[in-house]
Amino acid sequence: MADYSEQALLAKIGEVRFALVELQLYLDTHPEDLEAQNDFNSYANALEQLCAEYTETYGPLENYGNSPHVAGSWVYQKWPWQN
Repeated sequence: MADYSEQALLAKIGEVRFALVELQLYLDTHPEDLEAQNDFNSYANALEQLCAEYTETYGPLENYGNSPHVAGSWVYQKWPWQN
């Protein structure tokens, strides 16, 4: 994985999520496009890795789901205006 700052990592996660949404919309109308399916799978794997890296380094991205952190621990992180 690349060494991203927190903001750069969040930006990259947003970019990959955007690409996944666009690919999903395309695949809704072109389900037989194997290249697009492969691209979707590649982006999905990349998103999983990026989210895991973020969680490991900065804490959970969401306040629910599987996380190695104590529920609600995100509240104790710096708020955006504290950076």
